[in-house]
Amino acid sequence: MKKPTFKIVFLATAVLVYACGNQSNETKKTPSTIETPKVEAVQSHKETGMDLSLDQGKFWKANKETTDGVQNMIELMKNFNEKEHIDSYEKLTERLKQEFTMIFEKCTMKGEAHNQLHNFLIPIKDLFGELSSKDLNKCKESFNKLNMHLAVYKGYFE
Repeated sequence: MKKPTFKIVFLATAVLVYACGNQSNETKKTPSTIETPKVEAVQSHKETGMDLSLDQGKFWKANKETTDGVQNMIELMKNFNEKEHIDSYEKLTERLKQEFTMIFEKCTMKGEAHNQLHNFLIPIKDLFGELSSKDLNKCKESFNKLNMHLAVYKGYFE
């Protein structure tokens, strides 16, 4: 990863930590039905070593901007159709990073929901390096891992 890009991601992480600690907590809602994430997505998540869990069987309440940002990332991945062009992965990575940064900047979560969001987001940041690799096979592998990881969101957050 380029040093300026790392600094931007690091700065965005610091902003999230600060911003999320200074906002009010919202009331938790119980979803009418709890969907379980796809088995592949959960296995991918478990491989990251992050400990993501539900709120006593309920979804964590995420702010709208976080959910919108994750959904935008899912849409970017879904609409990506240049899988055989290595330069396209770098462009995709930059667009994904913009959404990722926006999630951090607009975070209003705190407490355990905030911690669980970090458990979800940190593996994404780690996948960006491989996604913009100069090795097409690494790009494809990272793309698949990121797709599976993003699918996990709906199984833990509302």
